[in-house]
Amino acid sequence: MSEVIPHWLTKQADLKPDQLALEYNEKESLTFQELYQASQTVARQLASLGVAKGSHVALLSQNDVHMVITIHALSYLGAVVVLLNTRLSSYELQFQIDDAKVNLLVTSDQLSYEKEKLEVAQKKTISELQQLPEKEVALQKELTLSDPFTIIYTSGTTGFPKGVVHTYGNHWWSAIGSALNLGLSPQDKWLAVLPLFHVSGLSILFKSVIYGMPVYLMESFEPEKVHDALMNNDITMISVVTVMLQRLLEKLDNESYPEKLRCVLLGGGPAPKPMLEQAQKKGVPVFQSYGLTETSSQIVTLSSQDALRKIGSAGKPLVPAQLQIDTPSSQGVGEIYVKGPMVTKGYFNNPDADKKAFQAGWLKTGDLGYLDEEGFLYVVDRRHDLIISGGENIYPSEIESVITELTNVQEVGVIDKPDDKWGEIPVAFIVKEDQNALDEEAVQTYVRGRLASYKVPKEVYFVEELPRNASNKLMRYKLKEWL
Repeated sequence: MSEVIPHWLTKQADLKPDQLALEYNEKESLTFQELYQASQTVARQLASLGVAKGSHVALLSQNDVHMVITIHALSYLGAVVVLLNTRLSSYELQFQIDDAKVNLLVTSDQLSYEKEKLEVAQKKTISELQQLPEKEVALQKELTLSDPFTIIYTSGTTGFPKGVVHTYGNHWWSAIGSALNLGLSPQDKWLAVLPLFHVSGLSILFKSVIYGMPVYLMESFEPEKVHDALMNNDITMISVVTVMLQRLLEKLDNESYPEKLRCVLLGGGPAPKPMLEQAQKKGVPVFQSYGLTETSSQIVTLSSQDALRKIGSAGKPLVPAQLQIDTPSSQGVGEIYVKGPMVTKGYFNNPDADKKAFQAGWLKTGDLGYLDEEGFLYVVDRRHDLIISGGENIYPSEIESVITELTNVQEVGVIDKPDDKWGEIPVAFIVKEDQNALDEEAVQTYVRGRLASYKVPKEVYFVEELPRNASNKLMRYKLKEWL
């Protein structure tokens, strides 16, 4: 018998009806009672379309209040939310919609043009949804922790993304693990500027209803606006990726943030040491963390008392989590394995991927790292060849398979190149069959038509041949030497 808890939003509407739940558009807000009522209304409107327990509903939206309400509404019906990345091409979105067996697509009004391009049984914009009649149905009063709640796709090393299934229990334990590390304060207010379609952004919404904590929601990252909110809106926590923190430190210049700001949670790949030292000088409370879509957000975090002593470390596993390094040799660097109740049980409809990823209850992350003598984790390399550009994960194989579709391309290798603005950018090396038939612009235009813009190679080099080893594997490190 799986564990059951009262519905988390209903609970907060009962415990703290007048407490602020959400601030948005700079001036507008909802209390927990108002959020609860709005979500139940939308749940009944969704029910009129036949959405019920187990339905798969895809959501394509930028950060906004309607997206938050719709996510909670779907939890009242027991439906599964498939969160789509707004930066993907129609081609990539269609793959995920088909793969996740989506019954209904809901898009924000601004993205209604995407709705027209995508094929799915039913589709509605937020405005169309709001016009629907409410169907009287029994809404969930309880949440079963083992029930699936969200599916978020993660770039596959094989070139095809995989749908990570998160249960209510995964999200619950992620929030509890974070609270046991960062603590809770009645003054807490979390600024959410990371996209809610990424697990690091989405997890803030669940922390809100589990802790009874207000969220200050921003549609996108604009350094001036975020800086202003941190200075003037009683923010105590914010989640960022490296490129965001760099911009904020530039903006901060010689000022300091209010003492209320107690945590800048940094994720999305190893952070440059000079930036961490600069943050330390300016008194910015950076908590480095390590997590994956598969771990429902952070699973390892460096606490503030160790931050200065252990610059560059991701910290130690959260209370409910475990970590071990699978070291093939005595040198200490090996694959990072994690385990805990916030770790996904598997990928949607993909037993092959499950078999590769899990070993005796442990998730093999594919990332490399080591533990120091005190047990602090240092991440050396993200998922072998992964490129992290502005907090977005890019697998070279995905770009390579698209470029290979071009006629006249014999072979292709994609690697990362360090970049001051984005951290890393993708760069392609191509062997052509006919010397004149292809140029950089043609390659970039083709990729732009198939993949998200951040995956388009920023530089393309045409070469005679690619470096391969005896077993014919591409030696990416050689390409980096060529750069």
